[in-house]
Amino acid sequence: MADIKPDEVPPHIQLIQMGRAHVVARTVYAAAKLGLADQLAAAPKSAAELAGLLQVHASSLHRLMRTLASLGVLTERTEQRFALTALGAALKTGAPGSARASVIFSGNPSSQSGWDQVLYSIETGRPGFEKAHGAAFFDYLAHHPEEASLFSEMMVGLNSQEPAAVAMAYDFSVFDTIVDVGGATGNMLAAVLSHHAGPRGILFDQPHVVTDAPNLLKARGVSHRVTIEPGDFFKSVPIGANAYILFHIIHDWDEDRCLTILGNVRKAMKADGRLLLVEMVLPLGDTPHPGKILDMSMLVSVGGQERTEVEYETLLSKGGFRLTRVVSTSSAVSVVEAMMA
Repeated sequence: MADIKPDEVPPHIQLIQMGRAHVVARTVYAAAKLGLADQLAAAPKSAAELAGLLQVHASSLHRLMRTLASLGVLTERTEQRFALTALGAALKTGAPGSARASVIFSGNPSSQSGWDQVLYSIETGRPGFEKAHGAAFFDYLAHHPEEASLFSEMMVGLNSQEPAAVAMAYDFSVFDTIVDVGGATGNMLAAVLSHHAGPRGILFDQPHVVTDAPNLLKARGVSHRVTIEPGDFFKSVPIGANAYILFHIIHDWDEDRCLTILGNVRKAMKADGRLLLVEMVLPLGDTPHPGKILDMSMLVSVGGQERTEVEYETLLSKGGFRLTRVVSTSSAVSVVEAMMA
């Protein structure tokens, strides 16, 4: 084995750091759950000043804040008062990027319990979340509206750079009508229509999911060009359009359910229409990519998966489609374009 250079972290330390990454994650979760960033937004405060308001142990809160300062989330001032850094300010409620919602949802006991079953997922190919809760992930969210709202906000935050990148990378101007299948609040569709003046859009998702869509579409100035149609893509999708976007949809499901969705789109679309899967297309070999970590989350939470270009080509062929090209974007996602075979 080659000698380790003085400035390199030894392999065993790297592995230990990976294994203990949850300590940092849980520390940031505690800060988000307590709303520390909101409490410090106006002025620096000490743990003693905040403990009563937050109903926590003052000394323990100080230790939390001191640790957060070492992570760059806070900075310690005089008299043991702590202030927000630019990083910490992103943890405020409603801050751009929805970091607080993302950290809380990811750190919630319901989310963590699925990861407690990661070995079960690897042994069986089944979601650890489902084993932990006795319910599929999206069925669970349908009965837990507060967590469902956090999840939706997290998705907008996590994918915040992707819709604009997709709208710029792919020419949607050639289409008359674009259906956003499983489009939730319309974030992707709004980005596409804002960048391309010609097409009209149909936002299609379950009734409880599209509840917040009118406000988002109005705020983006495209509500007059969008029709909202509630429904279930496992049963059918709106017919007669010449483009169907599925933004982070196919990666959520096992192959059988993917083929059901693809089959419904194929029945609905025009003969010369385009199917546009917006997903993280995994590079081959050892190349790092955020989709490779996300792939593990898909396994544990919902039983879905990320795919390589070849794997998408195979799936699409089974669904009656022909992959025509993969359009990369300035973000982590690509547009996988397909036509009827």
